[in-house]
Amino acid sequence: MKRLISAAAALMIVMSMAGCSGIDAKDKEPSSAALAAEEQPKVDAAAGIATISIVTDDSDEKGSLGFVTDPVAPHVSELIASWTPGYKIPPEPYYKECTITLYDEDAKPVSEGIRGNVKVRGNWTTTYDKKPLRIKFDEKQSLFGLNDGAEMKNWLLMAGYKDGSMLRDKASLQMARGILEKDGLYAADAKLVDVMINGTYWGVYLLTEQQQISPERVDITEAEKDYKGTDIGYFMEFDGYFYNEDELHSFFVDYNDNAPLTPYDGKGGSGRTMQALGSGDPEDPKEDVGITIKSDIYSQEQHDFIANFTNNVYNIMYRAAYDDEAWVFDDSFSKITKSDELTPREAVEKVVNVDSLADMYIVSELTCDADIYWSSFFMDADFGEKGDKKLTFEAPWDFDSGLGNKDRCADGTGYYAANIVPDVNGGASGGGAYDTINPWLAVLMYEDWFTDIIKEKWKTAYDAGVFTDALDTINSDKTKYKDAFVRNYSRWDNLVHNDDFANELTDRAKNCKTQEEAADYLHEWLAARVEFMNGEFNK
Repeated sequence: MKRLISAAAALMIVMSMAGCSGIDAKDKEPSSAALAAEEQPKVDAAAGIATISIVTDDSDEKGSLGFVTDPVAPHVSELIASWTPGYKIPPEPYYKECTITLYDEDAKPVSEGIRGNVKVRGNWTTTYDKKPLRIKFDEKQSLFGLNDGAEMKNWLLMAGYKDGSMLRDKASLQMARGILEKDGLYAADAKLVDVMINGTYWGVYLLTEQQQISPERVDITEAEKDYKGTDIGYFMEFDGYFYNEDELHSFFVDYNDNAPLTPYDGKGGSGRTMQALGSGDPEDPKEDVGITIKSDIYSQEQHDFIANFTNNVYNIMYRAAYDDEAWVFDDSFSKITKSDELTPREAVEKVVNVDSLADMYIVSELTCDADIYWSSFFMDADFGEKGDKKLTFEAPWDFDSGLGNKDRCADGTGYYAANIVPDVNGGASGGGAYDTINPWLAVLMYEDWFTDIIKEKWKTAYDAGVFTDALDTINSDKTKYKDAFVRNYSRWDNLVHNDDFANELTDRAKNCKTQEEAADYLHEWLAARVEFMNGEFNK
């Protein structure tokens, strides 16, 4: 569950906590959590699932597991401190040097002595006992053949702590690859693995790829270090946490002066509209969502260029859809003017990869993730020599709150991704603060030409078996990795004792007490969702 706070309030908390959060975590006494973890029995790699063994350079020291038991993302701990009297700020995630060994599903080592660094990563998930991790190898590595054997330094281990099935991210990424790859777009590959840290069993994780610019991942022009020209690629996230970034790597979009959007609910909007941003009234609880620049940039000129481009691309989209007008950039991409030489559709297609937006709509509608209005929605634009200079949507991410886990389309039916959605805590009528909308997904949904693209892509994916393959994989993973899942829940026991996040879950998800039950519920929900969407888009 993600909590919201204004940038100003967050800054005040940072300042007030500076005295206790600046202590080097390595200088502290070992925490009780780290010491308790060290009491776990040492284990060997088990057959039936691939294993990643991480041994830190200080593994023989007391408290060596503190780097994985204690850290919490600083912006999250600061929020907790704002409503929890006496809360002690934990260390923020930090890297530990380590050696990594890979074992195949027969428990035989296939790569040994690989040097790298490992740390906790994530946002609210860093508050859980079993935390997600990032591995940064010293040299590029291929891991278990993922992404056709691509060698990369950065890899992620997703904990799946509040997903009882531990399969939501894996199934979602599988479907996303089946949809996006046909258009030359990127979606991360993934594989279930056991993880051991300093000889201690740490559970089942989803090994997957870091979201980054690379010829093997988000394939756009990467800026050379200290290069200040604007003719580069920009990788960005629609992100409610943008205020935590430095000013060079974040910006605000005004969404055509916060013009109202008609929600796509299958009923023409039902007479409702919704603005993407808050009203500006201090009493309005609605938080603004900005853009974080995830890739490296090195100049204010680069920042201002991509901020202006992104803002005006949305203006072009909105004016095409709601005003039936074509607006175009000048040659320097600095200003837009109204044009009579293009149709509104042509104006949009000139600056937006509409296939990518249609693909991401399908993925988002299919998965019904509760964070769709807030984060983990990625886009990019490439102004390099070979770039197409269009806003492109790809790299789908973070589905552990989706697919029926939280109360969003809980029975698998209904429109969601471009509809009015509640905030993460349930919306204005469900215990939260406000309702909102993802403007990028909503803005073109009443353009027939765009929904025709969606229907064509849905039919192609459906006929190719993308969704039945994912359903089959859920069933096969449930059986293939049964012993591994049993070990995981013996280690963590967060299926039965799920108080940390039970309030977030649907009744069905909350009442699953084994991985098998949770996987069966996921399968049931996804089958219902596919049936609903096929009835809407494959008529």
